[in-house]
Amino acid sequence: MGKLTAKAIAERALEIGDAEGIDAVTIRRLATDLGVTPMALYWHYKNKEQLLVGMADHLIGGFAPKPADERPWQDQLRDLTEGLIRTLRTHPCAKNVIEQIDPVAVPNFLAVWDQALRLSREAGFDVEESCLLTKYLLQSAIAIADAPVHHQAGRSGEEIDQIVRAKRAGLQSLPVEKYPYLVEMAGPMVSGTAPELYDTFGVDLVLGGIEALAARR
Repeated sequence: MGKLTAKAIAERALEIGDAEGIDAVTIRRLATDLGVTPMALYWHYKNKEQLLVGMADHLIGGFAPKPADERPWQDQLRDLTEGLIRTLRTHPCAKNVIEQIDPVAVPNFLAVWDQALRLSREAGFDVEESCLLTKYLLQSAIAIADAPVHHQAGRSGEEIDQIVRAKRAGLQSLPVEKYPYLVEMAGPMVSGTAPELYDTFGVDLVLGGIEALAARR
């Protein structure tokens, strides 16, 4: 193969993480897959912690936040949120990767976060409120991106279907007089909803709350 790069390592690590889960991503496994010695990888990533940061930076690097423009802050914030969701969704392991790293160590994540902070200040929120708002917003975007396509690495489609059926049956078997709504909604609660509705409702819910708070200022 050609010269080994940090990008090539991160891409292969994400492929393994998507297919088999983050625990399957190791320096030894990557070295084998890439046809090099582990020492060749240590030149770019000294340990798994650094590798996870590189994976996070690479996957978020697929999303380039738009520069500030003349549109209302609401429109710009929606673009930022939806763009981040679309990017994260390209990798089923994205949520697990981000949960294991310090976002401050990820340059591409910092670019998204800084833009969200700017927009929250334009919306009229003070410094402390903007810090909280952007944390909630970014965490919500990560959760929305993950949920409808969450992938159980190492399980076949038949195994996943069996798990879903068992969970649905468990909810449906609850005492209906005590948990009437859980019993009624067992199907969509376990199987989920169409990704289009999930995304639209989720983003509207989060941004609607932000806009309502801003309007009260």
